[in-house]
Amino acid sequence: MYLHNKTATTVILSSWNRLNSLPGGIWIFNQLLRLFNPYSGSIHPMVRELRPGYARVELLDQRRIRNHLNSIHALALANLGELTSGLALLSGLPDNSRGIPVKITTEYFKKARGKLIAESTSGTADINKTTDYQVSADIIDQQGDIVARTVVDWRLELIE
Repeated sequence: MYLHNKTATTVILSSWNRLNSLPGGIWIFNQLLRLFNPYSGSIHPMVRELRPGYARVELLDQRRIRNHLNSIHALALANLGELTSGLALLSGLPDNSRGIPVKITTEYFKKARGKLIAESTSGTADINKTTDYQVSADIIDQQGDIVARTVVDWRLELIE
């Protein structure tokens, strides 16, 4: 998904827009996301919806992301929250910008089990040369309860 000198902001949304309506396109997009973002890909997230400033990502409960309490591991939840906030934010940034997390906090409300949905709405960042911008992602279980909330402070910059 990251090609030549294109920024992630350009590639993420354009790839999604090209692939999501094709048969198997969402699966292909998610495979590419895992390939180009191997750490976040390690939890096997599945992007279900992406548009400028919004992302919805699904995480299936799997043994390899569980902890000793038989629930989804706290760091898998933080990983999901960071990825979702990043997709929402980066998909809405101008082509000549990029961002990196500088602080991540996750608050846990209940044990996470079963299929989870993470949602993030980033709004529109007004980027000067360098801008700090905060984005949150709520992680919701099948009962509709928020199991965790991740807040990410992003450092955004314009690329010359």
